[in-house]
Amino acid sequence: MKISNTLLKKEEQATLALRELYGRYGYTQYKMSKFEEYDLYVRNKNFLISDSVITFTDTNGKLMALKPDVTLSIVKNTKDIPGYVQKVYYNENVYRVTEKTHAFREIMQTGLECLGDIDSYCIAEVLTLAARSLAEISDDYILDVSHLGLLSQLIDHIGIAPDARGTLLECVAQKNRHDASRICAEAGINRERAALLQHLMECQGEVRQVIPMLYTLLPNEEWQRTVAQFDSVLSLLPAEHVRIDFSVIHDLRYYSGIVFQGFVKGVPENILSGGQYDNLMHRMDKKSGAVGFAVYLDRLDSLAVAPRDFDIDTVLLYDANADTKALHAAVKALTEDGKSVTAQKTVPEKLKYRQLLQFTESGVKLLETNA
Repeated sequence: MKISNTLLKKEEQATLALRELYGRYGYTQYKMSKFEEYDLYVRNKNFLISDSVITFTDTNGKLMALKPDVTLSIVKNTKDIPGYVQKVYYNENVYRVTEKTHAFREIMQTGLECLGDIDSYCIAEVLTLAARSLAEISDDYILDVSHLGLLSQLIDHIGIAPDARGTLLECVAQKNRHDASRICAEAGINRERAALLQHLMECQGEVRQVIPMLYTLLPNEEWQRTVAQFDSVLSLLPAEHVRIDFSVIHDLRYYSGIVFQGFVKGVPENILSGGQYDNLMHRMDKKSGAVGFAVYLDRLDSLAVAPRDFDIDTVLLYDANADTKALHAAVKALTEDGKSVTAQKTVPEKLKYRQLLQFTESGVKLLETNA
């Protein structure tokens, strides 16, 4: 239940809503240890949001780490079973340095992973759940979607050397067309091919506007098939909340295919990030594919919270001589009537309540109402 169209949920409320949402789609909760062997994170540090990790030495001498990421742990413990898809969600604490404080924090992270024999339906389902996750937090949201497969195919086509690809991709992520042109020119790429990349960087906006541009821009038969698959998945999402934006780039060593980021009004950074990470699976000796996302609920701290008229429905005052059994029965009766109740000897300071009741030997007496 949303607070309103403009006032958004905080961490605890959002966590409960997302758990219910993922469960309805058949995702089961994944539980894991608070720590993993440090080597797992060293080998995949570029996959992490922050490469700072809290470590300790276990009793057997192994160097361990408090987990800064959930996906790596799930992939590590997933088995390859032909034809099988494992669908899991998680609510787990991770430990990492935040950009705001530049200090380690324990952060609750929520997300889901779909691993195994991934097909277009799996990708569409995960994208749908990403959009619905944002909608659970706010009506005013945007899901920005890109396709690393198309971008990789185009970069392969124009012939950029491997050592220049990282810099070129940074230009695409920053929408820096000037430096992208310079890099292509310095690499000896002809203008016609370089122009393809420039045009792809300009392909941004609503799905129904950008997809026709991609069909025109990328006439190669392989590209056309990829665009068609991209189109078929995006057509299942709420058009008014989805944009195509090729500046959404995740590390190509880990991700392939569709990648995405989610934003809500009032938060200056993305609160959701995900994509298809087949390359990570292969790096960890898995034959399966995978797609998933994480929701960064700690980033909701900057949102306005709807002011509550009342902290509690009822304050029930009693004195030191009150009969415990009768008082217990009175509180139980009020709660079973759907009211929230706090039994107190005096009214707590600054507590906002709907009604103030007095417990007496003869029953419950109304002292004050603010409803």
